[in-house]
Amino acid sequence: MNEHTLYQIMRFIFVLVMIAVSITFLYFLAKAAYPFFIAFGIAFLINPIVRFLEKTIKLPRLLAVLTSLLLLIGVFIGLMTLLIVEIVAGANYLANVVPEHVATLVHSLETIVAEKVIPLYNRLIGLISRLESGQQDAILKQIQLAGEALSASIGNFVQHFLLKLPSIVSWIPNTATVLLFSLIATFLISKDWDDLTRKMSQFIPETIKHRWIALSGIVRQALFGYLFAQLTFMSITFLLVISGLLFLKVHYALTIALVCAFVDLLPYVGTGIIFIPWIMYAMATGDESLVVGLIVLYLIIVVQRQLTEPKILSSSIGLNPLATLIALFIGFQYFGFIGFILGPVLLVFLTALYKANVFRDIWSYIKGKTY
Repeated sequence: MNEHTLYQIMRFIFVLVMIAVSITFLYFLAKAAYPFFIAFGIAFLINPIVRFLEKTIKLPRLLAVLTSLLLLIGVFIGLMTLLIVEIVAGANYLANVVPEHVATLVHSLETIVAEKVIPLYNRLIGLISRLESGQQDAILKQIQLAGEALSASIGNFVQHFLLKLPSIVSWIPNTATVLLFSLIATFLISKDWDDLTRKMSQFIPETIKHRWIALSGIVRQALFGYLFAQLTFMSITFLLVISGLLFLKVHYALTIALVCAFVDLLPYVGTGIIFIPWIMYAMATGDESLVVGLIVLYLIIVVQRQLTEPKILSSSIGLNPLATLIALFIGFQYFGFIGFILGPVLLVFLTALYKANVFRDIWSYIKGKTY
C-alpha cells in the first residue's frame, strides 16, 4: 500500500467520522430543540412570499412576515373549521340514521347466522360426536385454547390502549406548546432572515457558501414541488369523490370527500380505508346500486392515481416513482406513519445533495482532487 492510497483511506475515514458525528449531533439537537427546526423550516419556505410582499407590494419586512404568517394561519384555521363543521354536521346526521342501519345490519347478520352458521355448527357437532372421546377432548381443548388466546389478545389490546391514553391526552397541550414556540420563533427568524444569513455567511468558506446557495434553491424547489404534488393528488381525489357521491345521492358528500382527500395521502391504503368497509357494509345491507356505484368510483380513483402519480411526481420534484416508493417503505419501517412524510423529504434532500454536486465534492476530497 503506497502513501497516496493510505492518505485516501485516512481521508475516507475522516469523512465517515464527520458524517456520523454530524448526524448524531443533529439528532440530539433536534430532540431538544425541534420546535426551532420547525420554525426555521417554515421561515425558509415562506421567505419567497415575504420577499414578494416586500418587493412587489412594498411592505416593510416586519409587516410582510406578519402578513405571511397570518395568511398561513388563516388558511390552516379555515380548513380545520370547515372540516370540523362538516364532521359535526355529519356526526349529527349519523346519530339519526345509524340506529336504523345498525338494525338492518343486525337483521342481516341474524339471517346469515340462522341460514349458514347454525346448520354448519350442527354438522360440525354431528361430526365431532362420531369421534372417539379422546379426539373430542382434543378438539374441545383446542377450541378452548383458541378462545383463551383471543380473550388474552383483546385484554392486552384494551390494557395497552388504556395505558397509552394518558400519554395521548398529554400530547395535546405539548403540541399546543410546540406550535406556539414554533410560530414565535418563525416570526423572529423570518423577521431577521437577511441579518442571520449574512452573519452565518461570514463563518462559511466561499466554496461551501456556493454549494449551500445551490442546495437551498434545489431543496426549496423540490419541497414546494412535493407539496404541490400532494395537494394535486388531494384535489383530484376530492373532485372525483364528491362528483361520484353527488351522482349517487349520498348524504354529506362534502364531508366524505374531504376525509377521502386527506386519507389519500396514506400510501398503500389511501381511500381504500374508507371505501372497502363502506362497500362491505352496503353488501351486508343489500344496497346493490350503492355497492356498484362505490366499486366503480373506487376503481376510478385507484386507476387515476396509478396513471397520474408517476407523471406528477416526476414533473413536480423530479423523483423516480420507484425511488419514492422505496423511500416511503423505509420511512414507514423506521418512523411509522410519520415516515410517510419523512421518507420522501429525506429522498428530496439526498437528491438535492446529488444535484448540487456535494457527493462529487466529498469524493474529490477523498481522492485528493479538485474540479
